[in-house]
Amino acid sequence: MSEAVREVAEARKQGLSIGIASGTYGISFGALSIAAGLDLWQTMALSLLLFTGGSQFALVGIIGSGGNPVTAVATSTLLGIRNGLYGLQLARILRLTGWRRVTAAQLTIDESTAISLAQSTPEGRRAGFWAGGTGVFVFWNLSTLLGALLGNALGDPRVWGLDAAAAAAFVALIWPRLQDRTGRVTAALAAAIALVMLVPTPAGVPVLLAAIAAVVVGLLDRTPSTARDIEQPEGDLL
Repeated sequence: MSEAVREVAEARKQGLSIGIASGTYGISFGALSIAAGLDLWQTMALSLLLFTGGSQFALVGIIGSGGNPVTAVATSTLLGIRNGLYGLQLARILRLTGWRRVTAAQLTIDESTAISLAQSTPEGRRAGFWAGGTGVFVFWNLSTLLGALLGNALGDPRVWGLDAAAAAAFVALIWPRLQDRTGRVTAALAAAIALVMLVPTPAGVPVLLAAIAAVVVGLLDRTPSTARDIEQPEGDLL
């Protein structure tokens, strides 16, 4: 068995594993969505069409807490922008056209991108993307349906700790990005902004304002040392 064939098989196995693990979050989303006042069809439409967990949790969380629907949509959209950035990178790797390109746009999420970029061959990257994206999509929607159907039977999601699922999902999402100083400073500043604005602003607005942290850190991170590295002769890089 060639290296490329082995990598394709491993990428597909990773996609199935991630699909099952990530998909189970859908149970929490389905239950929280019903508790927030959405019906079964609205809940399923969010998972089928929006299909980005962080944005979905933010949307129903703000609506459930009495926030303005416009703020809920704005926050959800802001969190979903990262998928567009993923798409710019994956377009050069996957090189898809026609209906495959449209389908890939729907499946471009954190998990499918991570599995794809972790592979070393073009075949492995394509297999990882499709396996990860399809796996999460299928299991996420199945578990969303299950959570929505059980929502009324479960009663208050807080009794089961399901209200913490959104926060846990966000922590898991940002944790790998806290390995360097820039990521830690950005997270700390964003948390500080959100805490300060929590009381005086409506639900959802603190999240939008916290995005300012990324802009501030990005501007401050343009230090003279970066310019020196660019101007340094190639012979001095070793």
